[in-house]
Amino acid sequence: MSASISEVARPFVEGLAEGELRYQSCADCGAAQTLAHYACQHCASDALAWRTSGGEGTVYAVTEVKRAPSDEYRPLAPYTLVIVELDEGARLMGHATPGVAIGQRVRAGFFEHLGRQLIRFAPV
Repeated sequence: MSASISEVARPFVEGLAEGELRYQSCADCGAAQTLAHYACQHCASDALAWRTSGGEGTVYAVTEVKRAPSDEYRPLAPYTLVIVELDEGARLMGHATPGVAIGQRVRAGFFEHLGRQLIRFAPV
């Protein structure tokens, strides 16, 4: 595991390596959030626990990247990025198969790029 990964983000990144989408769940208000935070974005409680998502959700936003932002992602271009609202309530950005649309049901899959596990959503 890379030394540049913060301790708070480690469960999320380790989940990707294991083929799992992990999110934080607040024990006080029940809110779900992705990425890694020290406190709940809804109620500011620090009573957060990591849970594993079922990996399905609904496309909330979609964009097609035609020009990669760096040399690292140039081999993938063009590629589709989406924000998916997972069934558990958290929103997560990831790659997607071309042609997905807002409102479409998708399931998370994974692929490796430059030694890192990335998310790719595809229609259910």
